[in-house]
Amino acid sequence: MEKTIPTAPDGADLQNLPSSVRRIELGGREIFLVGTAHVSKESVADVRNAIELLKPDTVCVELDQGRYENITDLSRWKKTNISEVIRKGKAMLLLSSLIMSSFQRRIGKKLGVMPGAELLEAVKASEGVGAEVVLVDRDIQITLKRTWAHLGLADKFKMAMQLSAALFVTEEIDEKTVEELKQEEKLSDALQMLADEFPIMKGTLIDERDRFMAQKIRTAPGEKVVAVVGAGHVPGLQREMEREQELASLEQVPAASPVGKILKWGIPAAVIALFVYGFLSGGAEESMDSVYIWFFVNGTLSALGAAVALGHPLTVLSAFLAAPLTSLNPMIAAGWVSGLVQAFVKKPQVQDLEDLPEAITTVKGFWMNPVSRILLVVVLSNLGSVVGTFVAGSWIAARIFG
Repeated sequence: MEKTIPTAPDGADLQNLPSSVRRIELGGREIFLVGTAHVSKESVADVRNAIELLKPDTVCVELDQGRYENITDLSRWKKTNISEVIRKGKAMLLLSSLIMSSFQRRIGKKLGVMPGAELLEAVKASEGVGAEVVLVDRDIQITLKRTWAHLGLADKFKMAMQLSAALFVTEEIDEKTVEELKQEEKLSDALQMLADEFPIMKGTLIDERDRFMAQKIRTAPGEKVVAVVGAGHVPGLQREMEREQELASLEQVPAASPVGKILKWGIPAAVIALFVYGFLSGGAEESMDSVYIWFFVNGTLSALGAAVALGHPLTVLSAFLAAPLTSLNPMIAAGWVSGLVQAFVKKPQVQDLEDLPEAITTVKGFWMNPVSRILLVVVLSNLGSVVGTFVAGSWIAARIFG
């Protein structure tokens, strides 16, 4: 399927194309894949040169609508409603996305180029040659939700620990390391790097996106198409380009696992059953001791999570009071309560939202920025409450049956 790059009809020597370009002939159409590193000045130049030389009808870019708006509308962060993010249960999703992008941003600061600069250059260059821009990547939220749904409990815990550890990577990245990373194409995609750490996730993070983007590229309008994608996706796109893909199946978010639903409702039911059994077998005094243990352990550990996130004293208090109750109600989480309290007492300003992309490049920035701090309050309060549920539940069970 891959062909040698020919001389253009107008006489331009396409052998002058950057070495990162691969040509595919598909049904009489020409598709040029430009493999990039998302943090590389050379990639920015490669994209610009390829588009200006080829003058394609269409330029496809490895972006979804949300990421496209992020890089083309720098004021988009101002419109973020953090309270709405919490109410919709998307705090963990947003926090995960920020953590994954923080490493690339740190490298970008070292190189003097921000992540996605080559994609923005593709959009700008396409305007210069009158080409249509087509966004070909799958919605990042769908990708993360599909990935999460396919992970077992142990892998979910490992992933959460890896993401948390990523916040504390503070070693300097020298020029030699950067060049080695570029040569190994490790900077091509944050999701690619995550897939390297978790091979089980490669199917949803990489392979599915290769299939999704291949279908979007092969159906893009025009006789000559340039596709700007991370270098790590080029082999997969070359492999998948001739195959018809069913996009609907790749965009479907799997239903919640039956096991998850059972645990979601079963654990609170089991705790309540312990209270009832303790009352029937040991009387009111035994029952009240169990209640005290439940409130103290669950509340304290959730409050500790809020405190670690540097939440306001009222936020810490709200986590302590909410966790024992929300742990018995699967419809609400302690972190939602403490997060909303934090957002109320320390309401983020427009400047805080504007500073967020830069703040996440350091551990201190992550904790001190009011926006990311709210997300940390939500996640760490919830984590404390979950741990508290198991510790208190085990303690109560041991007292009753021991």
